[in-house]
Amino acid sequence: MQVNSEQIPVTDSDSDPTAEATRHAGARNSSSVAAGVGQRNGDAEKAAALRRMKSVALALLIVMAVVFTAAFALQKQYPWLEYVRAAAEGGMVGALADWFAVTALFKYPMGLKIPHTAIIPRRKDQIGASLGEFVETNFLSEQVVQEKLASVDIARKAGTGLASPGGPERIAKEGSALIRGAFTVLNDDDVQAVIEGMVRKHLLTPPWGPPVGRMAERIFAEGHHHKLVDLLVDRAADWVEANHSTVNRLVSDRSPLWVPSFVDDIVGDRVYNEIAKFVRAVQQDPDHQVRQSIDTYLGDLAQDLQHDPAMIARAEAIKTQVLGDPEVRELASRTWGTIKDALLTAVDDPDSELTQRFKSAVRDFGSRLVSDDELAGKVNAWIGDAAGYLVKTYRSDIAGVITDTVARWDAEETSQKIELQVGKDLQYIRINGTVVGSLAGLAIFTVAHLVFG
Repeated sequence: MQVNSEQIPVTDSDSDPTAEATRHAGARNSSSVAAGVGQRNGDAEKAAALRRMKSVALALLIVMAVVFTAAFALQKQYPWLEYVRAAAEGGMVGALADWFAVTALFKYPMGLKIPHTAIIPRRKDQIGASLGEFVETNFLSEQVVQEKLASVDIARKAGTGLASPGGPERIAKEGSALIRGAFTVLNDDDVQAVIEGMVRKHLLTPPWGPPVGRMAERIFAEGHHHKLVDLLVDRAADWVEANHSTVNRLVSDRSPLWVPSFVDDIVGDRVYNEIAKFVRAVQQDPDHQVRQSIDTYLGDLAQDLQHDPAMIARAEAIKTQVLGDPEVRELASRTWGTIKDALLTAVDDPDSELTQRFKSAVRDFGSRLVSDDELAGKVNAWIGDAAGYLVKTYRSDIAGVITDTVARWDAEETSQKIELQVGKDLQYIRINGTVVGSLAGLAIFTVAHLVFG
């Protein structure tokens, strides 16, 4: 395994986003290097243990061969050595047979391409496919996943963690990092284009006249516009009361030059008093004819906005003038900029109102998960259904990762990796084969000697 140990320079500027990214990259690289070194050390230890076990199994075979040779040479002088020879002979047979069986899994014994040997290198792809199918059938089952999740009670465990001291803070910290990362990845132009598209689709494309008319009709029918009319009338009364001289001047400016000024003053006062009297009448009488005329006009306007093609076209023209292409793009830009700045400011400040409210909501939700059986049951059921759906829908794809990964491995390297992981335990088969073979050889010889003499 090759490990990239290239050191990444780290800048001291805390305000530079590039420096921050570089520091994170350096930390990830250091973690990768440490993980690679640890894995190499672990593989070295496993390789050493495998060599020791192979030496033990080989030594035991050599011992059996030496014992067999000595017993075979001296058995005529010492007949009891026949039993020793039989035991050593069975031990050698068992040791050699199990050596062949274990070796045949990973390579060709002694380099001889004997049929049905080097099973793992030759059948690597089939083994990967079988392993993937086994995992898919026995582990990626909707029922198995749901039963396991139900026994774990994820909702209450998650609730305990969320409600514990420091839990909301951890969630808020991770959420802040997620938001900052998302804003770093997102392209402002792309987001603005999405917002602009949504505005055009949901705000500009549909005609404004009918929906505005329906909304206005409900407002006018319920009399909500009366307060606005009262406000306008009150403002008109205030203006009239404060502009007596203005009315007189307007009358004087429009009268003929030959009319005496005192006549202009009399006429101006008369006009002013009539205007003030009229405005006060409208102001004091809720059923004044002017108010009724306004109600009638607004009601007709609401109907025209819904059903009159000419009025609907005028509303569309106003919409186009107010929200043309430059205005929509500016609206999208301002909207995204406001949201982005507000969120970044809030997540960078642990004492901001948004962060505090988020922590409070997380803490409250965790407490409810622990204390509310109904809520915990709903959350557990939702998690189980979601996991079951994912497993049911993507089980083949998940299992395919195993198959595809094994298929990409080099055959010899795969064999070495597997032998490194399980080879030590397989050497016990050779040792056990030697012992069992010795006992079997001794038993067979003893029975045969008793039966046939």
